[in-house]
Order: sequence, then structure tokens, then C-alpha cells
Amino acid sequence: MRFDYYMPSRVLFGAGKLKELHKHKLPGTKALIVMTGGKSLRANGYLAALEEQLSLAGASAVVFDKVTPNPEKTQIMEGARVAKANGCDFVVGFGGGSSIDAAKAIAVMATNHGDYWDYISGGSGKGRPVPNDPLPIVAVTTTAGTGTEADPWTVVTKEETNEKIGFGYDKTFPVLSVVDPELMRTIPPALTAYQGFDALFHSTEGYLNKIAYPISDAFALRAVSLVYRSLPTAVKDGANLEARTDIALANTLSGMVESTSGCISEHSLAHAMGAMKPELAHGAALIMISRAYYETIADKHASDARMIDMARQMGRPNADKPMDFVDALVDLQVACGVDQLKMSDYGIRYEDLPAYVDNAFDTMAGLFHMDPCVLTKEDCLNIYQASYR
Repeated sequence: MRFDYYMPSRVLFGAGKLKELHKHKLPGTKALIVMTGGKSLRANGYLAALEEQLSLAGASAVVFDKVTPNPEKTQIMEGARVAKANGCDFVVGFGGGSSIDAAKAIAVMATNHGDYWDYISGGSGKGRPVPNDPLPIVAVTTTAGTGTEADPWTVVTKEETNEKIGFGYDKTFPVLSVVDPELMRTIPPALTAYQGFDALFHSTEGYLNKIAYPISDAFALRAVSLVYRSLPTAVKDGANLEARTDIALANTLSGMVESTSGCISEHSLAHAMGAMKPELAHGAALIMISRAYYETIADKHASDARMIDMARQMGRPNADKPMDFVDALVDLQVACGVDQLKMSDYGIRYEDLPAYVDNAFDTMAGLFHMDPCVLTKEDCLNIYQASYR
């Protein structure tokens, strides 16, 4: 048994942890706070609380609030210009995965020349090495879905070509992350479900990944059990702090899975949907295709033992076949009220599904190489078609 494990982020986890941020050394004295333009962070007083903590720590801040739920390259380039113009020496990703992902990408472009896509591998990206270290990144998450506070990854869309591609390396890990479940109690039920399933799939995919190993396995199985135990409660009663804490922990653990193992092609297929339909929440896209996706892996008998392991973490102690996991997954979606999501509600047309397959392979083909079995374009089209309604 041989492996390397690297996790450089200091994680402050627990209810009330935002109030302790000022006690920790920040990586600079002027922050660019990266967030979406939504009203909730201001209306609930979260932004004011963050700014107070930065001030108590001796740092000033500039707010960049133009990030969309699926961050786009033009927003990254604009954010980098704002950081440079204001002399910011670190970046705070504040909000959900989109804000923190955007903060990581902005941190890269705030210290480097050219276009963000110069450094992207895949699609039309040039795959160049990043010459200068990015600005240090602090993550303050107010949602529980992507785990990006505990991994180096960021996903951005090049909107003119509909390419949604992940990027990251050791220098884009946050140096400091705050995971405070008290900031998550106002998330609406549907978003709670979408985000919770995103965290779940980071861990299920990481567990099935060909490069999974003992550290990622431990994180993944614990995250799966936490989501199963508490996501329905968090969806139905968002003020339940115990349930929110469970899902927040599952989210952070799933980020650690991302930093050790990683996603497989389920995410490629979902990213293709989000790239071409930016209004589609990433977690919702994953939910839509998940049943057919995992049925396909079960039918290929490539990871029977591991799918049984996951089923046992999801309330089926006597599971003995891979389809037991699929059945548990569907039951969880029913319990969270997201089992009837429709691609057609987002303008996805059945006849266009081959184009989504091509997009997935053209932009994030690398994840297909991590699958426990070979999934062909025909397999993926079948997954989309079986999921369509």
C-alpha cells in the first residue's frame, strides 16, 4: 500500500466559525470578495459579518458580485481586472461553489497575463503552464454542494463555445476555509437538495474512480452515509442545525475526495448540460441522469463490490448486488422531492442529445478515463435518452 496525501487547506468547521475568522492569520491585507449578485448574502447579514471579520483581522475589502451560478470566463477576466486595479493581495470566495470556483480562477488571472483559457486543458484550451502563483484564496462557503473549500478545482464556462471545463492544481487550494452551517439554514429546499446530491455524487464517483485509494475511500463512504441520513431532513426543515451540519460535513469530505480521487464521467455528462443550458443547476443535471448512469455501471458489473458498499451506507445493510445502490439512490431522490426533474423543462430537446454527448467528450474527456469501465458515446447517448422526459 503506497500513496501520497496532500491537503494544505486549514478548515474551520462548525456552527459559529465565521465569528472566529479574525483570530486566524489572513494571507493579505486587502481582499477581493467574490460572490454572486443575489440578495441573500446581504439581506441575511452574512456579507456584513464577513466584512466585520476581515476588518477585525486588519484587512480591507472590495466586493466583486457579478458571478453567475455557472461562472463564465468573461466574469473571471473582469474580476481579475478589478483585483489588479484595487491592489488586492488575496481573494475571498464567498457563497456557494460558483463563487468559490470563480475566486480561484480570478486568483490565477490576477497575477498572470493573457486569457484564462490559455491555461485550460481540454476543448479549445491551450493547456499552458501557469507562470506565476495565484493570489492566496480564502473560502467562506454558505452552501453544501461542491466541496470546493477543500479541493483545488474550479469549473468555468467559456460561453462563446459552450465549454464547461474544470481546472486546478496545488496552488489553487484555499489556504483557509470556513464551513459554518449557521450560514446554510436559509438555503431554499430545492437548492438544498441539488447541492446535497452534488456532494453525494462527488463521493460516489470518487469511490468508483480507478484511482481511488484508502484515504479517499474513507472520506467518500462517510460522506455518502451523512447525505443519506440527513439530506431529507435538511430539505424539509432547513433550520435544523444538526441536519445542516451533517450535510456541511459531507460536503467538505466530498471536497477532500475530490482532492484525492476525483470525479468520473457522470460529471462530464452533467457539465455538458450546464454548458449548453447555463440556467440548469449543476446538482439538478446530475440528479436527472444519475439513475440511468449508475444502472449502466451496474449492468457492466465493473464495480459490484463498491456499489454494494455504498448501498450499505444508504440504509441497506443486507445489500448484495449493485442495483441495491441504484434503488437506494432513487429512494433518496423521492424522499427529497427531486425524482421528477425534467430535462425538457430547461429547453433540452431529445433530438439534440447527441450534441451533448459530443460536448462531454470534447471538453472533459479526461474523466472518462477515470471510469471503472469503458463508457462509449453510444452508452452515454443511451444514458441521456433513458433520463429524458
